[in-house]
Amino acid sequence: MSDQRLAKWHEVVAQGNTELLTELLHPEMEFHSPTFWGAKEGGHVAHFILCQVLDIFEDFEYHREWIDGNNFALEFSCKVEDKNIKGIDLIRWNDEGQIIHFEVMVRPLNGLARLADLMTQRFVEAGFIKSYT
Repeated sequence: MSDQRLAKWHEVVAQGNTELLTELLHPEMEFHSPTFWGAKEGGHVAHFILCQVLDIFEDFEYHREWIDGNNFALEFSCKVEDKNIKGIDLIRWNDEGQIIHFEVMVRPLNGLARLADLMTQRFVEAGFIKSYT
């Protein structure tokens, strides 16, 4: 089961397969972003966030993967404009093969800050949050 889930996840990331992403996200999942405080509830919100990240991240590559039952930890690197980023995706699946919990950790601070700026701009443009300016 874990190999199928991991293979599907890699297809989403490598090919930008947003239809498969929709299938993988449980409608009541919880998403923890490094750029916003508190959990975001719902597969539709997680879908929006992940699609934006797939668009923003450049030269994205997974390096190491740890799997423990329904829990995955995936180490990645990428660029956000001229900032190099390292991060970890923590993904928890249910027994039906859907993601129920997704948490992202990112470093260093300057890369996280640029990612936060870009994500905030996209959230404002989509009407999820109001502009702070």
